[in-house]
Amino acid sequence: MDETNKPPLPDPPPASPDDPQERGKSPNRWILRGVLFMFALVAGMLGYALYLMGPTGTTAEIRIPKGSGAAAVGRLLEQAGLVRSGYLFALYLRFSGQDKELKPGYYKLEGKGLRALALAITDESRPLTVRITFPEGWRAVDMAQRLSENNLDGPRFLELVNSPPAELRPAEALGPSLEGYLFPATYEFPLDYTAEDVIRTMTRRMQQEFTPSAQSRLKQLGLSIHDWVTLASIVQAEAANSSEKPVIAGIFLNRLELGMPLQADPTVAYGLGKRLPELNRSAGDFEKDTPYNSYTRRGLPPGAIGNPGAEALRAVLNPTRTNDKGQKYLYFLHAQGRLFLNVDFQGHLRDTAKYYR
Repeated sequence: MDETNKPPLPDPPPASPDDPQERGKSPNRWILRGVLFMFALVAGMLGYALYLMGPTGTTAEIRIPKGSGAAAVGRLLEQAGLVRSGYLFALYLRFSGQDKELKPGYYKLEGKGLRALALAITDESRPLTVRITFPEGWRAVDMAQRLSENNLDGPRFLELVNSPPAELRPAEALGPSLEGYLFPATYEFPLDYTAEDVIRTMTRRMQQEFTPSAQSRLKQLGLSIHDWVTLASIVQAEAANSSEKPVIAGIFLNRLELGMPLQADPTVAYGLGKRLPELNRSAGDFEKDTPYNSYTRRGLPPGAIGNPGAEALRAVLNPTRTNDKGQKYLYFLHAQGRLFLNVDFQGHLRDTAKYYR
């Protein structure tokens, strides 16, 4: 038979699953696929974990209360957007042993990752207290700013000063705020102090000035404690140095006694929410009536215009009210670095024309 005319051979049958050769290949293929899948899964989980642990780019201020544990701190950081997972951060603190080294207080933090944040809130060199000095005469708004600069809650402090709840208001504080009752001094505040704690500390220090002898002297002058604090704050704002305070206090007491307006520029500035150099006479600032304007209203304003120190308080209790002839001082003028005193308006006008340029 011609070979060229032979019919084509049929295709071999497909390999049976039971074929020994194929049986050896199939498990290896599935093992390889399983390994690749596990590798991809682990890589994905690792990448996600690194994402959760990585920086968020957020900056925020937080307060860690005293006694807070890792879970509570983790929630705080997550709510502030500083970490993506508060739970993971808490685990990191526990496994690293840093959960026992948490430092309470106010922090301004950047979301630079779990490790950087953990170091920031467990830093052993971070002081647990802060030393703050408030100069005499500062307003509450200035004090709030300094508190914020030292990682304490300045905004809350100012809010409570301006609208004090009954439990924070001293009995003597009859004005609309606690201005005047925040004794200016140097304080050492724990970093976990709340705004309420700061206010209590400062008002209690002021109340130490309200001694029986001081109150006895106030009766002689016809002043209440609130009058005293209010007047001392004006003396504090007007006097350029310690020696001027008793005589300026005497002038204001004489004016009050005679029913004259105090005409103190700092009261105008305070009522308008301005600083003294910002007052503009040509713009009518002195004619703008506020409860604190001592040009448009007689008597004392409803409360202090700052927080007086011990010298100003003592000056009101021990004023210099007359000259060597026994005449009452009623006017004063700061000019050329000096204080000019007068007992009448004519003398005041003469000194103003002569020395005030």
